[in-house]
Amino acid sequence: MSRISDVFRADGALSKALPDFQPRDAQLQMATAIQGLKKAGDQLVVEAETGTGKTFAYVAPALLGTGKVILSTGTRNLQEQLYHRDMPRLREVLGPEKVVTLLKGRSNYLCIQRLAQFSAHPQGGSQDAMKQLKVVRMWANETKTGDIGELSALPEGAAILPFVTSTQDNCLGRDCPHYDECHLVHARKAALEADVVVVNHHLFCADLVLKDTGFGELIPEADLVVFDEAHQLPEIASQYFSDTVSTRQVTELCKDIEAVYMTALKDARAMSQMAQQVERTAKDLRLQFNIDPERGNLRQALDSDKVTNSVSELQEKLDNLLRICNTHVGRDKGLDNIIERLELIVKRFEDVLSVERTGYSFWYESTRYHVSFHRTPLSVAEPFSRAMAEQEARWVFTSATLTVNNRFDYFNQRLGLESPQTLQLESPFNFAEQALLCLPRYLPEPHERSMVETLTEITLQIAEHNYGGSFILFTSHRMLQAVAKRLADRIERPLLVQGTTSKRELMEAFTEAGDAVLLGTSSFWEGVDVAGSALRCVLIDKLPFASPDDPLLQAQVEDCRKRGRDPFAEVQLPQAILAMKQGAGRLVRSVNDEGVLIICDNRLVTRHYGKLFLASLPPMGRTRSLGKALAFLGREPEA
Repeated sequence: MSRISDVFRADGALSKALPDFQPRDAQLQMATAIQGLKKAGDQLVVEAETGTGKTFAYVAPALLGTGKVILSTGTRNLQEQLYHRDMPRLREVLGPEKVVTLLKGRSNYLCIQRLAQFSAHPQGGSQDAMKQLKVVRMWANETKTGDIGELSALPEGAAILPFVTSTQDNCLGRDCPHYDECHLVHARKAALEADVVVVNHHLFCADLVLKDTGFGELIPEADLVVFDEAHQLPEIASQYFSDTVSTRQVTELCKDIEAVYMTALKDARAMSQMAQQVERTAKDLRLQFNIDPERGNLRQALDSDKVTNSVSELQEKLDNLLRICNTHVGRDKGLDNIIERLELIVKRFEDVLSVERTGYSFWYESTRYHVSFHRTPLSVAEPFSRAMAEQEARWVFTSATLTVNNRFDYFNQRLGLESPQTLQLESPFNFAEQALLCLPRYLPEPHERSMVETLTEITLQIAEHNYGGSFILFTSHRMLQAVAKRLADRIERPLLVQGTTSKRELMEAFTEAGDAVLLGTSSFWEGVDVAGSALRCVLIDKLPFASPDDPLLQAQVEDCRKRGRDPFAEVQLPQAILAMKQGAGRLVRSVNDEGVLIICDNRLVTRHYGKLFLASLPPMGRTRSLGKALAFLGREPEA
């Protein structure tokens, strides 16, 4: 194994191959610590602040090692960035013989069987889906990978996608007539044979729990697993250790039954008629909830007779449908698969509606057309640590935001990590010179109605003084929309508002404009990288405490209180501090960046916990004067 120090020194391999490479002590420390993990089960947790170069720091030992490596990122976009942008440059220098592959979740690959089935019988497809079907069929004849990401002609969330991709439920597996041609099978095979596999947390957790994506074979083979953006991992893992059932699953199953009836079992009319009744009942269940999409407490929802009766009716009809389908077992492989899915849906309804059980949060979430029910464990520490113990791998968790008050306890406890090695690496940026933190005086309290107009006026002043771009980040959509409405006719800069188009298009427009004002909520607090003057100011409307109405938070708070602990200190405060660190991290992304962070919440100075937020932020200059902050923004760029 090559010495890491030879790679990262000023005249080392990276310096010779990458003209923009600059040696950084923090980068070398992290890479050395990873290479120093010697035995299976070793764990390393690294907080590497912005500018430390953590990507190179974990990719280098991954390419220099001898075993199989899995690199997992927080999102699919970061996964593709790592694979397409960073990995090729490093692989060429450090491990040209290494085989590196990208593996996505099954919904990212074209399903040849479902495309053929929907083309023959396009049941339930909208006009948009039918137009998009022509595009997909032309592309299907050309693609070698089947990666839906190649279909740039389709919008995000295109209506056709559920009809031409598979889920764990409706995949026929080895019984599929197109198994040998299957794009997902080929992608899994490539991942099994590769030295380094680039995935994302959703994919990793799905297979860790569901054994669904090829990782059932991959994970035991891994010698090293690295989680980047690891602060997202506890929440993502909780989704996969949850039990979920939705009316969408029910309606899709009913459509698949109808397709089998139309093609293979034309004498099974009773089955078709029952499926139609089930589909109507599932749609009726959605109507028992508010028209606007929402999340809520399932226990409280079931206190309503109309919801309870509608759920009971759906369960009864699902039982009847299962009984009828079972009379046709063995006649068609597609139907046999549907019966297995139906049995699972029936079982999930029983589990998720058993709301008297403790240790879980029971909640529901509605979209425009569907409602889903969830049973989420209050902690994933025990199942996640058990799953890790079953693997013969070394584990690395890294992010720019893992500590609260310079301690890793909160993160380690959430994942059940016991006595891992820890490393805290400070940013090389000169925050005292490059950035200014402002808490304006004379602000109204966050809940007061006058705060909308205050935020509007401050945003207008920022736009007047800042020659670059600005992020105005909100903790609620309601406040965002209220400020956006007031700004619409008063601001001369390009105004970009979350929800008007896709996040990707908003970011492209923001970067291209160079002086835009973007209004966003939680999705813009992290995973957004804008260097230079295109982003010189970040305003945060208030401390990002989770909504007290969130059912999972309610359950965590209740559980913490029952254990005689302080839920504010142990649950709500750490979550908010990490979220604040993420939002603040959007501001300074390079050694040449400068800008102002404005936080419009008096609680930073009026509440005892304010000092914990301040201690977790970079060591910027500080002021209470909005005028000084605006003057900083108005400084002319150096020639």
